[in-house]
Amino acid sequence: MLRALGLLLVTAFPLAADARPFDVNDLVHLNRISDVQLRPDGKSLVYVMRQTNWDKNKGEQGIWQLSLDSPNARPRRLSAVGNNSMHPRYSSDGARIYFLSARGENPMQVWMLSGSGEAQAVTSVPIDVGDFMLSPDSKQLAFTSDVFTECAADFDCTKKRLAEKDGAKTTGTLQDKLFVRHWDTWKNGTRAQLFALDLDADGVSAGPARWLSKGIDGDVPGKPFGDLSDVAFSPNGQELVFAARIAGVSEPWSTNTDLYRVNTRGDATPVLLTEGYDGYDNSPLYSADGKRLYWRSMQRAGYEADRNRIMELDLSTRKAREVAPKWDRSPDGLNLAPDGRSLYVTADDIGNHRLFRVEIGSGKVQALSGEGNISSFAVGSNRIYALMDNLAAPADVYSMPLTGGAPTQLTQINRDKLQGVEFGEYEQFQFTGAKGATVYGWVVKPVGMTLGKRYPIAFIVHGGPQGSMGNLFHYRWNPQTHAGQGNAAVFIDFHGSTGYGQAFTDAIRGDWGGAPLEDLQLGMAAALKQYDFLDGDRACAMGGSYGGYMMNWIAGQWPDGFKCLISHAGIFDNRFMSYTTEELWFEEWEFEGTHYDKPENFEKHNPVNLVSQWKTPTLVIHGMLDFRVPFEQGLGVFTALQRRGIPSQFLWFPDENHWILKPQNSVQWHRTVEAWIKRWTEDRPSA
Repeated sequence: MLRALGLLLVTAFPLAADARPFDVNDLVHLNRISDVQLRPDGKSLVYVMRQTNWDKNKGEQGIWQLSLDSPNARPRRLSAVGNNSMHPRYSSDGARIYFLSARGENPMQVWMLSGSGEAQAVTSVPIDVGDFMLSPDSKQLAFTSDVFTECAADFDCTKKRLAEKDGAKTTGTLQDKLFVRHWDTWKNGTRAQLFALDLDADGVSAGPARWLSKGIDGDVPGKPFGDLSDVAFSPNGQELVFAARIAGVSEPWSTNTDLYRVNTRGDATPVLLTEGYDGYDNSPLYSADGKRLYWRSMQRAGYEADRNRIMELDLSTRKAREVAPKWDRSPDGLNLAPDGRSLYVTADDIGNHRLFRVEIGSGKVQALSGEGNISSFAVGSNRIYALMDNLAAPADVYSMPLTGGAPTQLTQINRDKLQGVEFGEYEQFQFTGAKGATVYGWVVKPVGMTLGKRYPIAFIVHGGPQGSMGNLFHYRWNPQTHAGQGNAAVFIDFHGSTGYGQAFTDAIRGDWGGAPLEDLQLGMAAALKQYDFLDGDRACAMGGSYGGYMMNWIAGQWPDGFKCLISHAGIFDNRFMSYTTEELWFEEWEFEGTHYDKPENFEKHNPVNLVSQWKTPTLVIHGMLDFRVPFEQGLGVFTALQRRGIPSQFLWFPDENHWILKPQNSVQWHRTVEAWIKRWTEDRPSA
């Protein structure tokens, strides 16, 4: 069966005379949209669009607006070209649009557009503003900045101390606790902290900033990917709730993120709201009357992929309850319905990322969207506006009724870039996997395939491992780049994947190389049996992060399974990983303890122990700024391959982290991968 969202119907027939297959050059030059925001009166919406600047080797973000008054309206750019601008937010009356921008040599600040005039600076702090949000009446602005907490209220103090560090003759840094580094950044002693300031009648800063997270030894919002979706103003603007993980000495092995409430006007100490909740607590959202608070909560300490429960807290009695305890999904993005009786959320669901409505009183859950991926959405008085994509269509803006139904496409931001481009047809399949479970996978057919011909296979293993490689348009691991090269792509949501119930996600703990590998083997066998155009003798497997680990594991456990392997940012030695990665909670949960307490758990599925059985030609890829899976893991894989005399190559990037993000590096990554697959599959018989 075809899986499409109603966005774009694709077929795998021979190419038309004026058509061409999708390619990585198309991928890196596509416009990407995010962060859709609706004007309060519903007359327009804004979003961020990232456009590739090839010469500068980066993406540049701008703010675009779409009028909703006319069905023929075209998006128009609001922010000036050359000024990186993002995070647009309407004022409560819709007359102003606030956004973040770094202009010239100045640090990132909050700016404001009113009417058709030039943008006006709202904040003027001497260091970067990290993120911001407006109070419901737009009379206050909350924002974050990275500061030294010893002088947090004095932004000039932080600027001066950072300059002194940069200009010092000595370069050593003395630290007495972790984190030393995080994701791709070495720690410098600053913390993200939360501030608020008043706005005058013209919508700009009126007075000094007030420090709201005073006394919190932690980042607000959390690093490295936190934003102000973890902060909420009360309806009257008099208080604010934020999420924070207290650092102390346990920050790298604790996921205990709590919610705190603070008065926005005074000098009060933040009050803990979620005492006794030991996992992640985040995404606070007030009810319309301000009497209740909704949030997402993970129950188990130390587990970053536990089910997100939707919780409701009565702020007067402090009694809490779970809103939909029988719903076995993990929701994102809480949004309140106009009547206040329901919440709109998204969640992984059987290979798709759907939009759902959850009734607060009964806990009843209704799926509102069909196949594909919802990446961002805004709720209006009678319609929902969402960014939707799928395996053969990058994201555009769509609208749908509050009760669900067929979506209406509002934008075509890549129409010109995709003119004449063909995608491969895609299909979901299922099979009986490990432990007798029903497991799902996808196949993407080669562009322009010929009936009766068999094609090489790119067998992709997703990372996480608690994630899903499903019906979405990915900008790093996009199966259509393989389909455009004349290969088929196959990928499996193995045990540990999300969207199939929490028990299925939990099953990978302590079993990294067990049931997941069996699912991959059974999934490949099922795909070969079901699709006669797949050539199992010309298959290469690839993956990043956990997927890279699986390549290193397959090398020893399934050495005759593939003609080549591609291991990106993969774990090679579980022992060394447990002492050199930064977020220790991940390793300690996955292997059910620390290495020094449970060494046998780290050896059970350790790729380094099976190097003597390796024989598959392997391309190894790693970024030197990868602190999640440190660079030496990839270097170790390449060293082992070279020492064993196995054909191998090592592609490494001095300026990339766990992901390859720069456009020209992305093209180099893809071209190297494509050449490696072609080298080991092109000379095999195709029928």
